[in-house]
This record gives sequence, structure tokens and C-alpha cells, in this order.
Amino acid sequence: MTTIRDYRPFGRTGVKVSPLALGTMMFGGKTEYDESARIIDLAIEAGINLIDTANVYSRGRSEEFTGKALKRNGQRHKVFLASKVHLPMHDTDGNLRGSSRRHIIEQAEDSLRRLDTDYLDLYQIHRPAPDTAIDETLRALDDLVRSGKVRYIGSSTFAGWQAVEALWAAKELGLNRFVSEQPPYNLLDRRIERELVPVAQTWGLALLPWSPIGGGLLSGKYRKDSKPEQGRYVDPSPMQARRLTPQIYDVIEPLTQLAEEKGVPLSQLALAWTVQQPGVTSSIIGPRTVEQFDDALASLAVEFSAEDLKRIDAIIAPGTHVAPFYEADFSASRYRW
Repeated sequence: MTTIRDYRPFGRTGVKVSPLALGTMMFGGKTEYDESARIIDLAIEAGINLIDTANVYSRGRSEEFTGKALKRNGQRHKVFLASKVHLPMHDTDGNLRGSSRRHIIEQAEDSLRRLDTDYLDLYQIHRPAPDTAIDETLRALDDLVRSGKVRYIGSSTFAGWQAVEALWAAKELGLNRFVSEQPPYNLLDRRIERELVPVAQTWGLALLPWSPIGGGLLSGKYRKDSKPEQGRYVDPSPMQARRLTPQIYDVIEPLTQLAEEKGVPLSQLALAWTVQQPGVTSSIIGPRTVEQFDDALASLAVEFSAEDLKRIDAIIAPGTHVAPFYEADFSASRYRW
């Protein structure tokens, strides 16, 4: 099994993290506890020290499984443990969602309980919230940091201007600032390269890309003339259906050819490309099975020549997209701090 030996700075914090992060979205849903715990054990054994979850994953079961596994193996102290808040935890209660102080404080306590830990290493706002003043959000997060329940704070899927606004507000108000941003980034959607990557590089934000293989579209299972019998996009949700554009195959087909020439699966090529992009700190993998975890770990051995990178840029140009992943409410804030 590949063992990770090279760790990357987590923004400007002084913390070092592995180039792959273990995402736990499948845990508690499609992946039951025993398999989830096995994947966590293997990840730590391989040197992965960043585990990312969220309150909304399987309505809390992902956090419960993660906490139980870390309790059982006694490895909590080795892990940089991250969770998120914002997305709805209840279909009807409008206050069980969003980035208000009420929701953030309440859900932080619930996440700590489910994860069976005294603190979170990283607590992230899962999506931007233009209906909430950024100082409301930052003051609540700052209180969590000062109380010792959270070590660092970050964002997910923010526009470049929203990340800068948050940094500006934190500086002006003397609050703890975001140290990381978690955006979608893959060979079907490279739009973060336009503004968000330069923002992260300029202001010292760690970048934690999610969906590096396009939610499975870059797994190698999806080809223009053949579809798998099972997979996330076989019976897609409305959001997933919007990503199944005809243009994705104009990218998938030539990338598959490149992967075959290099003797690796498309999934490993796609993940390795993301891991090796400028500004990227740690790419989040989301394995459903041990086999998928092993496949992701093997991507760390994939190397690219300058000619390979030129071919990839010709297939999917920098800053462009053929499937919409980088989407959130990027509109102007309705309330100024």
C-alpha cells in the first residue's frame, strides 16, 4: 500500500496535511459502519491525516460513524478533523439551515456530540449565505474558536469575492479569519482557476477540492456509447442530470485515451491531475468501498509530463467547464456587516 510521506502546508496555519483528504459523505448512507471504519483505518495507516465530514451527510450518521471509528482505533489525535454547517438538517424547519449564529452554535454542539470529540480542527461554512451578514457568521465562528471547541474556520464553494469579503470583515472586526476554502474542482469544471485559485494563493488560503473525479463521471464508467448499470448518474437527481451534458464526452473520451497510454485508470489520472494543480492543498476523495479507496490512493503514483499537461489543456481549457459543479448563491450580500 502506498504510504504518504510528503505533507503540505495548510494555508498559513503551520499545520501540515496529506495531499489526499478522506471525505466521508458515503458513510452512514451507502457505506455501512464496518466498511466505513475499515476505510478510516486504512486511510490513517497510509498517512492520510485530514478527514472531512459534515452535519448534513446522511443527516448526522456520517459524523456518528466517523466518531465511533476514531474512538475505536484511538487515532483521533493523529487526525485533522473537519466538519461543515449550513445546509438544511430538516426539510421544513427554516431555522435548521443557513449561517446564522443560532444554527452555527447549535450544530457545532451537535457535531461535537456525534463525533464524540471535544474539538473540531476545522469548521467550515458549507455554502455562502447572502441572506446573512458575514459578520453574524464570523462572530459565531470566532466565539467557537475562542471557546476551544473549534481550532480553525473555513468556507466551501464560495465565490472569490465572497472569500475576500470574509477575510476583509474578519480583519476589520478583529475576528478569526477563514484559513481554507473547499471548492469543486475537476477536469469537467475548471472555473475556480479564474479567480478563486489566485485569491487562495494571494491570501494564504488552503484549497481543498471536492469532487475531483466529477462525482464519478471521471471514474471510467461513463463512456459515450456505454453506460454502467449502477452508478450515481444512472438515475440522476435534477442537479446531477444538469451535469450530464453532451459535452462531457468530448472531454472524457480523449482523457480516457491519455489514461490508457499512461497505463492507469481514468479515475487515477483525473484525481492525480487535481492533486498536482497549483494552489491545491489536499484533494478530497469520497470512497464508498475499500476498493475505491485503494484506487484513489494509487493516484499518488501518477506523473505527468509537460506534454501530458498540454494535451489536457487542449482537451479542457483552463478556466472553462463542460459540466456545472462550481455553483452556489454567488449573488451580492443583502446585508452588509
